[in-house]
Amino acid sequence: MITNFTEAWISLVYVSLFSMFIGFVFWYKGLAQGGTATVGQLQLLQPFFGLALAAWLLHENVSIGMLAVTLGVILCVAGTKKFAK
Repeated sequence: MITNFTEAWISLVYVSLFSMFIGFVFWYKGLAQGGTATVGQLQLLQPFFGLALAAWLLHENVSIGMLAVTLGVILCVAGTKKFAK
């Protein structure tokens, strides 16, 4: 049986390796290919994807307020991309 101490270390290694190290490799490669200003705006869409994944995979309840704020963020990102050109 795995103890809480072992679970904590496994979790730390997982987050350190996948989320912080491997994720940043792809993030910085994307920034280099697409340009920092352009690709950086896409990061603002993470709440939308996080909300969608939480609802789909974890069966979380999504309220109207959550959808309204997410839609507002999407509209702001779209507006910045349109007016930045």
